[in-house]
Formats: sequence, C-alpha cells, structure tokens
Amino acid sequence: MSKRLAGWVSLFFALAVYIAFQATTAYADPLQSTNYRFDESVIGASGLMQSNSANYQGSNSVGDLATGNAASSNFQVNAGSQTTSDPTLSFSINGAGVNFGSFTASNATVTTANFSVSNYTSYGYVVQVIGNTPTNGSHTLPAMTTTGPSQAGIEQFGINLVANTLPVSIGANPDNGQFGFGTVATNYGTSNQYRYVSGETIASAPKSSGVTNYTISYLVNVAGLTPGGQYTSNQTIIVTGTY
Repeated sequence: MSKRLAGWVSLFFALAVYIAFQATTAYADPLQSTNYRFDESVIGASGLMQSNSANYQGSNSVGDLATGNAASSNFQVNAGSQTTSDPTLSFSINGAGVNFGSFTASNATVTTANFSVSNYTSYGYVVQVIGNTPTNGSHTLPAMTTTGPSQAGIEQFGINLVANTLPVSIGANPDNGQFGFGTVATNYGTSNQYRYVSGETIASAPKSSGVTNYTISYLVNVAGLTPGGQYTSNQTIIVTGTY
C-alpha cells in the first residue's frame, strides 16, 4: 500500500510540472498585412524582434537603431537619443587679451589669440573681425589691406589664422577635432602672409559643425621714426550663424 501511494505521488508531481510548463505557452495571431508582418510585437518601449517581410527586416527597436555622424556638402547631423532640434551657436575667446610687449624697428613683433566656435542644426557660420589697428595718440599703425609678408622696419599691422614660419614660427592651423568643419578665409589662410581689413570674414563653416579651435597670429612692424609710447587696439570678433 505504501509503495503504491509513493508511486501515485510521484506521478502527480510529474503531471503538475507538465501542466505548469504547458500553461506558459500562449499563441496569438501576428500583426500583419499583405506587405508587412510583426512576429514578436509588444506594446511599450521595445518590439520589432525579427519583424520581416519580403522587402524589410527589423531587429529590436529598443534604444537607438543608429547613432553617429552623417554629412553632405551643405549639412551634417549627429544622430542619437541625446540630440535636439534646437539650433545652437557657441563661441568663446580662450585666454586673456593680446599683449605684444615692446616694439622694435629691427624685428617684427608677434603674438597670438585663440577662440572656438561650434554650431548645431544651422547651415554654418561666418566669423568677422572689426576694430582699429594699434594706436598711440594721433598715430595709428597702418593695416595691411593687401595680403603680404612681414617687412621689418616698415609700419605694418596684419593677422592670419594658420601656422607660420616667418618672421618666426607662430600660430596654428584650425583644429577641427572629430566633427568640426571650420575653414579659414582665403585672405587669411596662407602661411607667412598677413592682412587686416576691418569687417572682413576671417573664417567660416559651410555646414553645421562641431567645435573648431582657431588661432589668430598678430603681426606688428614699426619704423625707426615710429613714435614711442603705449599702443592700444580694440577689436571685436563677430560670429553669425547661417541658415
């Protein structure tokens, strides 16, 4: 009697497990039409598990299906869940003001300044510089309105935005990092050639751009009869987004 009871209990336990296993399996008609079918669809944050048709197949729709950068000649976009549709233009001047130190007629005096620009969801930007050349009282150092080289002993004031080797090694080409598209304007983009025309465009980006770091190289030459004293210059950098 006890042996038969033990066998019945074992059979009941096995049957219960089998019923429980069977109860977890359910079937439903897939969502489909003549052109499309969802095999494992859900309502919520995920779905499209191996959804397919003759011309389409999806994997899993949780998260971003694609992230990264896509670009054309006029526009670029960085895809991903953190992107925003709001246009943004960011500009910063890095470091303190420009200080030339003492001028001398025998050698050019040079220095640099740095600024950064980034823009998002616009079609680019332009950078202009506006202001006077170094002035001491009534005497103003003439701007190099024609692009040219440094000439010691002749009064000159000019800038460029590239790396130079003359009159000394100074400056740097634009640093575009991973996603920048900033470029230097032609008049300010030749090594060892300087120019300054107030209001001119000195740099730009042809499309939306990540951070570009620019270096402005400043050049001053004075003559033997240039009046001594303190020379000052006030210049403004203007960055405008283009759409």
